[in-house]
Amino acid sequence: TGLTTATPIRNDVEYVSPIKIGGQEVNVDFDSGSSDLWVFTSMLDAASQQGHQLYDPSKSTGGATMIQGSSFSIRYGDGSGAQGVVGTDRVEIGGAVVEKQAIEMATAVSQQFVRDTANNGLMGLAFSKLNTVKPDKQKTFFDNVMPSLAEPVFTADLRKKAVGAYEFGRIDNTKFTGQMTWIPVNTTSGFWQFPSEKFAVGGGAVQQGTAGAQAIADTGTTLILANPPMVQAYYSQVQGAQNDQTVGGVTFPCNAQLPDLMMDIGGVYMARVKGSDINFAQVDAQTCFGGLQATTSKLQIYGDIMFKSQFVAFNGGNMSLGMAEHIVNSQQAAPAAGAAADINTNNAGSTTMTSGSERRVAATGGLIVALHAMLIAVVMSV
Repeated sequence: TGLTTATPIRNDVEYVSPIKIGGQEVNVDFDSGSSDLWVFTSMLDAASQQGHQLYDPSKSTGGATMIQGSSFSIRYGDGSGAQGVVGTDRVEIGGAVVEKQAIEMATAVSQQFVRDTANNGLMGLAFSKLNTVKPDKQKTFFDNVMPSLAEPVFTADLRKKAVGAYEFGRIDNTKFTGQMTWIPVNTTSGFWQFPSEKFAVGGGAVQQGTAGAQAIADTGTTLILANPPMVQAYYSQVQGAQNDQTVGGVTFPCNAQLPDLMMDIGGVYMARVKGSDINFAQVDAQTCFGGLQATTSKLQIYGDIMFKSQFVAFNGGNMSLGMAEHIVNSQQAAPAAGAAADINTNNAGSTTMTSGSERRVAATGGLIVALHAMLIAVVMSV
């Protein structure tokens, strides 16, 4: 199997994991909401390379080749993106190996990515139909490695301010409690998508949200972006919660008691998201920003806030998601190095990433608070 760490960056804005491409290690963001594996390369201009790990095909030990005439251009919903040329090389994630994986080599990247020196590219883990390579779409690492795995799965074990893991080919039952529930996914749009209409707040009754609502499981988005009925019902139970236009979302006093949230996954499972995980980050000494925010998009995006509370398995064999209550105990969780506890940042780096919703940036007192995120998961062309 292939096991790799998932290290949170800046208040769990994103999680980066080391992979080897042609023997060269680069840290990338594993994103179950897109389908391109692209990396920073030696072909970028010097300013873009600054502070980043680079893939250099000329130094490959895996037999790098170019796919003549192929190119990629990916744009995320916030206008960030990357473009470049395409080749193949050996990719290793732990013990999981693909010999001729399509590598999308960036020759230009947007400033959002340039500034984020902890991250050097994306590993897309949605379905290959979302891949942006032209003239011929390329398969994801997961699609290529699946036949060689003991089980056709990968799992996400993402933790609050602590190092977790991604694993290919095995479901580690020490990471969750109870039975795993399996939910069929609708792959028509290329996402790990399922119906999600109902919810419950705290120990309250199950409520009907937006009829016909759908959601995606998206490791490339920081927050849970849900339909307004769920968000309004949740924060009505949080004393002092308010929609704060200066930071672009719902805030509340940091000492507020946050109830748990139960979210409907495919009509067969209610995923519990712990109230403590919904307290995402501090805006100032007294005020905290919510990990649950509203989206106007028809597609709800269940990002890393959900994954902290739920252990999730992605099954590419029968197109289903497995979910169970995450076990995160002190023995397993190593503190993440340099995990900042503050949402404010003095540089223009993104402070939340999201996959499927808009990016909002609000400048408050000279501090940049990018709150609805760098759209790392949902590709504009879908």
